[in-house]
Amino acid sequence: MLYSQGRILHSTTQTRQSLSIAYPVYGKMTVTADWGALPVELSSFVASSNGREVILNWSTASETNNSRFEIERNVSNSEWSKVGTVTGNGTSTVSNNYSFTDKNLTSGSYNYRLKQIDFNGNFEYFNLSNEVEVGTPTKFELSQNYPNPFNPSTKINFSLAKEGFVSVKVFDNVGRQVATLVNEFKNVGFYTVDFNAANLTSGVYFYRLEANGLTKVMKMSLIK
Repeated sequence: MLYSQGRILHSTTQTRQSLSIAYPVYGKMTVTADWGALPVELSSFVASSNGREVILNWSTASETNNSRFEIERNVSNSEWSKVGTVTGNGTSTVSNNYSFTDKNLTSGSYNYRLKQIDFNGNFEYFNLSNEVEVGTPTKFELSQNYPNPFNPSTKINFSLAKEGFVSVKVFDNVGRQVATLVNEFKNVGFYTVDFNAANLTSGVYFYRLEANGLTKVMKMSLIK
């Protein structure tokens, strides 16, 4: 059967999928498929910062076949990177609230987006409407390494309220220096350094932060 040029046949199912077909009288037939909206209706997406953390909160009005949200971040228009995953609520006709905390960030401006993925692998992006600012620290601080105990790697966080020359060194339990992690000028901000003890034996070690005439020492345990 022939239809007039550009005649549209449209079919919508209970899952909101649709198929539009245009039948021209002559020439090649054109078929376009529009599988409808993806299964999550987002009602809000907001963010706040607290020290080195950014807290993301979002709500859905309804969900269909929702597997998960992947949280992605970029800094200064760099490439997007995945920083976490939050499980979805499958199919739901009521409002659901979600939260994710991005931790141990350095000072700067951050963009975030949600990648919502259904159980069939289809996905859609939801972008945060504004950048999030992680400010500058107000005090000199050295945090407990994480994880602790560790094997063989751990992270050490510190903050500087004043720029200056910074030294972070590691010592064994008899006071011998075994590693230098930082030995350079640093601006005001939050910092994270990695310590890999693959070449060291199990035991208690100490890491020392020195900056602007201030010193702090903390203990960590390597267990192999």
